[in-house]
Amino acid sequence: MRIDAYTHFIPEKYFAKIVESGHADIGKRVREIPCIHDLNVRRKIVDSFPDYAQILSYPMPPLEVMTKGDAKLTEEYTKLINDGFAEICAKYPDQFPGWVAQGALIAPDAGVREAERALKNGALGVQIYTNIAGKPLDDPAFEPFFAAMNKLNKPIWMHPARAANFPDYLTETKSKYEIWWTFGWSYETAAAMARLVFSKILDKYPNLKIITHHFGGIAPMLEGRIGPGWDQLGARTSDEDLSLILKQLKKRPLDYFKHSFYADTAVFGGVPATHAGLAFYDLDKIVFASDCPFDPEKGTMYTRETLRIIEGIDMPKADKEKIWHGNLEAITGVKFKS
Repeated sequence: MRIDAYTHFIPEKYFAKIVESGHADIGKRVREIPCIHDLNVRRKIVDSFPDYAQILSYPMPPLEVMTKGDAKLTEEYTKLINDGFAEICAKYPDQFPGWVAQGALIAPDAGVREAERALKNGALGVQIYTNIAGKPLDDPAFEPFFAAMNKLNKPIWMHPARAANFPDYLTETKSKYEIWWTFGWSYETAAAMARLVFSKILDKYPNLKIITHHFGGIAPMLEGRIGPGWDQLGARTSDEDLSLILKQLKKRPLDYFKHSFYADTAVFGGVPATHAGLAFYDLDKIVFASDCPFDPEKGTMYTRETLRIIEGIDMPKADKEKIWHGNLEAITGVKFKS
């Protein structure tokens, strides 16, 4: 069985709210992709692939952006999404054998209460974004969440969050040509990974299991910079002594990226990116995912191409089974029906 660990869906009760949100681009986007909110359409797509099932998670935009930073409303929306996923997966377990709870790190308790409630209600883990309304994940306000997830020993799905309001150049006010998405999300993911490393959050909470989306963005292709480059941390900085951080870390920076993070195979059908990711991460840290349904065919292309690429890779069957479902089972502690 191929378990697609990172696919996106919007439960029915929340769909009306996101369309009415006032975010014109989002309203346009979700209307153009029926299977992001129409369960019947989505189930047909799942059934079109043999031995295939999907784990459901919420897409974009981040709830704290939707609610303009209203912590109470964010938590309310989060509960609505999480309860919707629980209902879908209980009704159609063969097609959707699991769901990822949406996090609410902007809540007063950093989303701990809702994360614990959702996990007790059957969630496999909790999804967060690479920044929370512009704040980095190593902001002290979010530490209670990481402490809780470390104690609960459940995985975190980490999704990039970056919009056109992140300009490409300091002289501009917005990113042009959707560069914020094409290149920005891959940078955003690696930057968030770096903040978790150098803030020593990963050292403080060694049980954290973080699944980075899109094979960790740009990380695999920058092994040289992350390795020998960051082994010289501080050599390019004169206003503070960053070399002290290297002495405080328990491992070499590259070792955190390669061995501490998990990563999924959702690279939009990119063959070179898939091979780079497989070469960079430990085998037991890689999970199959397609990022359904954000493709030109409105739900099938990324899944079909990702399946084709992985099927065509020459590796022992047992190793491939780990990618298809075994690693996800190990991370979540849930055995999926074969």
